[in-house]
Amino acid sequence: MVVAEDETLIRLDLVEMLGEQGYEVVGQASNGQQAVELATELEPDVVIMDIKMPVLDGLAAAEQIHDNHLCPVIMLTAFSQTELVERARDAGVMAYVVKPFSADDLRPAIEIARSRWQEVKALEAEIADLGERLATRKLVDRAKGVLMTQLKLTEADAFRWIQKTAMDRRLGMKEVAEAVIKGFPAA
Repeated sequence: MVVAEDETLIRLDLVEMLGEQGYEVVGQASNGQQAVELATELEPDVVIMDIKMPVLDGLAAAEQIHDNHLCPVIMLTAFSQTELVERARDAGVMAYVVKPFSADDLRPAIEIARSRWQEVKALEAEIADLGERLATRKLVDRAKGVLMTQLKLTEADAFRWIQKTAMDRRLGMKEVAEAVIKGFPAA
């Protein structure tokens, strides 16, 4: 974990509290810019930070951490105004804990933030996989059209040709389809 809080006493109390709960704090920051740098360098599983900090406020730092897919962010703040909560949500913050807080307030926020982060990462991976599969399917369809025109094959035969060529040459169907489209079909 990385803890970012500009008030030294609060930061040290928080670090101690987290340690007592069994969490390991790998970095401490006194401003938002340091928090982003530590999150990038140390790759923690969570960043807990205050909203109001010098150099770069917590919301801007949270947004950078979120946009770079580094880790979940938990906001820890004395401010609970609707506008700040909405800005935190829009910045990708996974949990929002209002001061004063206790260890019993932090543990659920940390566990939920970690869990939600894993869900988001899994969904992003699934979306990327689906995007790749769709791109491959489009290429294979274009390659089938080329083979149907050039070799006078049926659609099913063109598909089998791509499939067999991929297996024979130990390539993916995407690579074979790209080669066909570029004009390298084997007669």
